[in-house]
Amino acid sequence: MSARSSEAIKSASKSSPRSERPSRAIDRRDFLKAGGALIVGFSSAGMMADKLFAQGPPFMRMPGPDPRQLDTWLAVHSDNTATVYIGYVELGQGSTTSLLQVSAEELDFDLSQVSTVRVDTSISPNQGGTYSSSAIARGSPAIRQAAAEARQVLLKMASQRLGAPVEQLTVAKGVVSVIGASGKSVTYGELIGDKRFDVEITGKAPLKPVAEYTLVGSRPPRNDIPAKVRGTFTYLQHVRLPGMLHGRIVRPRGQGAYGAGAKVKSLDETSIAHIPAARVLRKGDFVGVVAPREWDAVRAARDLKIEWDMPATLPGSDDVYAAMRAEQTVDRVVLQRGDVATAFSAANAAHTASGTYHGPYQAHACFGPNGALADVRADSALLICSSQDVYTTRGTVARLLGMKPEQVRAEYYEGSGTYGHSCYDDSAQAAAILSQLAGKPVRLQFMRWDEHGWDPYGAAHVGEVRIAADANGKLVAYQYDGWQHNWAAVESSEQLALGTPAAEWRLGMAQQVNPSQCGGMYDIPNIKLINHQVDGLKYLKAAWLRSPLDLAFSFASEQTLDELARMLRMDAYAFRRMNIANERWRGVLDAVAEASKWVPRPPASRVSDAKIVQGHGIALGTHLTSYGGAVAEVEVNKETGAVAVKHLYGAIDAGLAVNPAFIENQISGQLVQAASRMLLEEVTFNKTNVTSLDWNSYPILRFEECPKVTPICVQRLDQRSTGAGEEVMAATAGAIACAFFDATGVRMTEFPLTPKRVLAALRKS
Repeated sequence: MSARSSEAIKSASKSSPRSERPSRAIDRRDFLKAGGALIVGFSSAGMMADKLFAQGPPFMRMPGPDPRQLDTWLAVHSDNTATVYIGYVELGQGSTTSLLQVSAEELDFDLSQVSTVRVDTSISPNQGGTYSSSAIARGSPAIRQAAAEARQVLLKMASQRLGAPVEQLTVAKGVVSVIGASGKSVTYGELIGDKRFDVEITGKAPLKPVAEYTLVGSRPPRNDIPAKVRGTFTYLQHVRLPGMLHGRIVRPRGQGAYGAGAKVKSLDETSIAHIPAARVLRKGDFVGVVAPREWDAVRAARDLKIEWDMPATLPGSDDVYAAMRAEQTVDRVVLQRGDVATAFSAANAAHTASGTYHGPYQAHACFGPNGALADVRADSALLICSSQDVYTTRGTVARLLGMKPEQVRAEYYEGSGTYGHSCYDDSAQAAAILSQLAGKPVRLQFMRWDEHGWDPYGAAHVGEVRIAADANGKLVAYQYDGWQHNWAAVESSEQLALGTPAAEWRLGMAQQVNPSQCGGMYDIPNIKLINHQVDGLKYLKAAWLRSPLDLAFSFASEQTLDELARMLRMDAYAFRRMNIANERWRGVLDAVAEASKWVPRPPASRVSDAKIVQGHGIALGTHLTSYGGAVAEVEVNKETGAVAVKHLYGAIDAGLAVNPAFIENQISGQLVQAASRMLLEEVTFNKTNVTSLDWNSYPILRFEECPKVTPICVQRLDQRSTGAGEEVMAATAGAIACAFFDATGVRMTEFPLTPKRVLAALRKS
């Protein structure tokens, strides 16, 4: 760490009392000058929060940066380096490195010359939430254009300084030189160092041709890894604020029906009188405790005597699918092409396969439970959280506190991983409520049972699929009917504190029968997709979980395709290839088949009476925009019902891969997580509340159970960058299901593939 960084940390740790903190506003560039520790996120060792806290409420009230201004995106410094402002957060996908590659490429900087700061509503551009694999797909165009605009402005400045037309200038590592005139050069830092551009982005600056890329498409390591390996990285759970209290929420152990919420029947505050300085804080049915010492807060939450009204209105996890299937639903045809009814007739369909399939509620199950810090004052608030969308979180917390959004400053700190919308917003709201009630800064930390029991789960699903092929193996008809409910639009903290009625999101692309996933990878002339929307207020709270619903879609659809291949006595890979929709789907299909050394044979053609049997399966899948393919090799013990995934191969075509190594890392993680979700993960609940509250009742794949993985990034330099954070999950789910079918000749109709379910299916067959 530099001496400058050390001094900044020392200064940051000397926070003034609340009444003595400076009240001056501060410019973003002055903020950066405060110290190197504020520029390089992983070197701040947990002190960033103190520094921001000391700058006082006026800084917190800064409006969000104007995206039309070039200075919103870039700052070039006198030492010939640049800070790039990124609106997407780092979730382990490497985006804070990849987006720097994009900017450095357009600026003609070396990667070592660019850095970024953590996402903060007072500093960072609002690029939307970091979800739907959007960091590169939606984040890079704006950053690429801003960098190109800055380069054009700098070249014009260099032209005047060097007395040469722009056409005769060349740039390398931020040094502008005149072609053919050695020694005649100037650096970006000398041209504008630490001054504002004060220009609007025109969108007309020329972008560098792909053929000239040197950084984009290369494989530099992630900039956040060294500190994480050394154990010096500052996670949200490490951050502290001066004078803060520790907080815990107090809720029933496990949520009930989303629409019912939870009502306090009785509360005895004297029950924690034995814990020094512990306080009960309540707003409506929101209950929490705070104490100067964290263990005292934990004890207070444990010992507080409270009774809850939890109506027995849930169907229970054993009966959830029957309940959903019997619901009065809002039905909508998502896609209709051709004449499906006629195509399914005996005259046109030589072979038809169909089935009903079930996918459970599944949890985000962060390794470290979520938390947040808040300092709520009379007219402003500082919020430190792990939200994937700090701007939206700022707005919801402002509404909860009775403030305007510009009075709340939200700053992102990385948590322990989430893969979707976990409890990070719920915990942020809880921290803000507790701080407002306590009149002091509060660090709120969820317990394991809070995280598991009050997670917005990935929703359960019932799918009915029917697929037909002609005698030659060409697909002629496809129909998918899906039953599921939508995502929760109100967090539990707001619901309990304000009595805000539970509400669901309006129907969205990701929470309906997915045209990209349900038959979209195959050339099918007649197709009909029907969405049956269930009233989610009767069920568990839900939100997006990595590749929402797509694992369930693929589990149903790809197994049904394998059944058709068996009827036709065709190899599963060859059957899919002859029905493929386009070249890019064929690319990922061929990639995994080649990598796995696929051996052609009809599915389930080698079923035996052996105790332990092996099988392989191949499948395609996606979430929204990219292309995914997978092959699974599994082993099934028919006596115990145990399923072991031995090797997974996954391929993603995400267009132009800014950093192929990062996509390979994402594929590897998706393969392992998909295996865990297919074999083990399931939220259980009774009539009143969730019962899977720990790692025993909600198991995940352990290290010794992990399969070998082979990731493949299909590079497409001529295509725009698309998502790679979840695009092989569905294909992996389908491949595992098909591999089980190949090994046993039995189609599983419900996942996870637990020993109990496997044995029941084998006996039934």
